[in-house]
Amino acid sequence: MKVFSKAQIYEGDKLTTERQNISSTDLMERAGTQIFNWIHTRMQGAQVPIHVFCGIGNNGGDGLVLARHLITGGYNVTTYIINCSDKRSKDFLINYDRIKNVTKDWPKMLSCSSDFSEILIEERDIIVDAVFGIGLNRPPNDWVQELFQKWRASKAFTLAIDIPSGLYSDKAIEDENAVTHANYTLSFQSPKLVFFLPETAKYTVQWEVLDIGIDRDYLMQTETEVELISKFEVLPLYKPREKFAHKGDFGHVMILGGNYGQIGAVNLASKAALSSGAGLVTAYIPKCGYHSLQASIPEVMVITDENETHISKIEFSIEPTVIGIGVGLGTDDGTAKAFEAFLKISKTPLVIDADGLNLLSKKKTLLKLLPEQTILTPHPKELERLVGKWSDDFEKLKKVKAFSKKYNVIVLVKGAHSITVHKDKLYVNTTGNPGLATAGSGDVLTGVISGLIAQGYEPLAATIFGVYLHGRSADISLEDYGYQSLIASHIIESLGEAYIDLFKQPEQPQEEQGQQEQ
Repeated sequence: MKVFSKAQIYEGDKLTTERQNISSTDLMERAGTQIFNWIHTRMQGAQVPIHVFCGIGNNGGDGLVLARHLITGGYNVTTYIINCSDKRSKDFLINYDRIKNVTKDWPKMLSCSSDFSEILIEERDIIVDAVFGIGLNRPPNDWVQELFQKWRASKAFTLAIDIPSGLYSDKAIEDENAVTHANYTLSFQSPKLVFFLPETAKYTVQWEVLDIGIDRDYLMQTETEVELISKFEVLPLYKPREKFAHKGDFGHVMILGGNYGQIGAVNLASKAALSSGAGLVTAYIPKCGYHSLQASIPEVMVITDENETHISKIEFSIEPTVIGIGVGLGTDDGTAKAFEAFLKISKTPLVIDADGLNLLSKKKTLLKLLPEQTILTPHPKELERLVGKWSDDFEKLKKVKAFSKKYNVIVLVKGAHSITVHKDKLYVNTTGNPGLATAGSGDVLTGVISGLIAQGYEPLAATIFGVYLHGRSADISLEDYGYQSLIASHIIESLGEAYIDLFKQPEQPQEEQGQQEQ
């Protein structure tokens, strides 16, 4: 799913009115009606008090359309206008006149001197936030912040229209008290990037996209900087197997890493590479791990370094398709020298994780030695060591994009919504859960991505697909283990189900199935 920028959303609205020969007021009516339909489907006329708070711009206009339909639909609704400026939008004014035609209880005007104690909101009520939209470019004043705090203190269910008020669509916030905390956000046509970033995702618990009929050609043809990755985006990437295929068709992964006490990382990555579909896997490890690895994964071949406890020299005669390097590697001086010598001569595609990243951070001139499209998979601290500190999530992404372009590498920014960054493009993953916050899950991911590259997936596709499969496997494992008991091995065990799940059709409600059978 494409995630459109603020400028692209405005352009889409403009083109839609031109190509569909409608006014901006008509488009606002369409948006407000869709919100009403969403609410009405769920409430079916229930007389729960609904408080609709409208700004005086277009987001407020959407709120007025909604309030009008709620009134004519017989709902218990009170409408408020946050009236702290004389800069009202044209479409707001049109809809303000329209709502006055359907009720004697005109919207209550709240000026900057209004006393909020007169507004009674109980926990069982519903608040609709239609105060500020994506056009907000400065923090709300103290008076509006006080209103937002009243909403939060009430514990009433809060529904935000398009974006929680006070949240910018394209930059960090200055004050978290100046942002609505929404239980649910109905976003027009596409989600907003801020729904997925660590610092801003907390302002909406859930979100849903409402189709308001933006011009289809515009939506299809417009390239976006951000894409949201779900099953429908990764399914076209999948490479089916032919009947007469053999293991040689699916590549040879080398997992290079391990040191005394950390052979388990290589074990997990190697097994994950096999389970993701690689034809052959060889582990390159220090001698101390030979027997344990051979005994625990008989399907994996092993090459040992001459050193007993850590990697001291990287030499082998095989020709792997891809090398996953860094898991459990350690940063011993001898290992660092071996790593540098290896990078100077290797042209094999690389997936670099863990101590491989730490070694790059210690000597950043090594970054120039990386083959094009090398995949780096840092967690937040490893990323900071690579690109430098950042002040907020937007600066972080800016730094990562610059880093990706400078070295022509793919960077996976790990998190609740892991983001694959390739130059100026961001691919936001939608699978996964807090159970992934466990030792070894990153090693598994390194193995999965390496295994996909071995099978012929391009590095970018392998990263996007691998992150999705990894997260989906964890989601499937939740049914048996929950968050706390999920371990990295469970993710590997569920990879097969994650593949099968790609082709499962969504289950229909029983009522719908019964109707079709009749």
